[in-house]
Amino acid sequence: MPFTVPGISHVPEPLRVLMALAIGLFLILLRLDAERFGAAEYDDLDADGNRPSLLRRLAWYVLGVIGITVVLVLHPAPSSDLYLALGERVGVLVFGLLYGVTGCLIAVGVAYLRYRQVRVPGVMSYPGAVINAVSTAFVDEAVFRGIVLGFLTVIGTDPVLAVIAQAMLYALATRVGARGRSTWMLFVMLAMGFAGGFLTVVTGGIGAAFLGQAITRVAIYFTTGHAGLLTPRGMEPEEVEEQRRTPDGWQVLDPDADSIAGQGR
Repeated sequence: MPFTVPGISHVPEPLRVLMALAIGLFLILLRLDAERFGAAEYDDLDADGNRPSLLRRLAWYVLGVIGITVVLVLHPAPSSDLYLALGERVGVLVFGLLYGVTGCLIAVGVAYLRYRQVRVPGVMSYPGAVINAVSTAFVDEAVFRGIVLGFLTVIGTDPVLAVIAQAMLYALATRVGARGRSTWMLFVMLAMGFAGGFLTVVTGGIGAAFLGQAITRVAIYFTTGHAGLLTPRGMEPEEVEEQRRTPDGWQVLDPDADSIAGQGR
């Protein structure tokens, strides 16, 4: 059942739908601006090794949750029309876990393609990383697999085309396809968009998509050490250190030592 507030029932339903659509557009813009807030994929160290502002990150999550709540309040049928519901519970559990397991395997594959190993981050970063992954998954699924996909299907778009359209929009909104960023992560975001959209239509809610994306995002962090944006090759601290280290089998000659030895002779 949708949330209700006193007096909202007196607002004409077409106007409530338009208001919910406007909030949905705002949420898409908010997702596009995640980099400015340092949230979602951008919850990571900057070029100087500093964390994004905690207040800005919290602001992104809070604005997302508030916007989704407002849509739930305004729209006359958010559960049936916009998929803003858990969905069929058995399907949510089965498909969500299957999605999550597949996402874990993909995360390991991405780690090996980029680092040739699983790059486990420091334990102290786990709580913040998990909170970011779960919060991002909730906002993403509610906005793109819920509001966007729901409005597309309500206006009569073929479900398959609606799933494709929202997945493409989602990949663009994450900006992981920008120049200099990992092509593999673009494929991952597209895959999450397609998988989440398909499961949402099948189960009638965003529960399975949310569960699967949350597990996948956590797995990506635990295998790469990043929330979703992989650094270019040669830019990780251990890679920089390896470049500076003398190659195996080489001997470092000290010019000063040679000069002193020559004078002694």
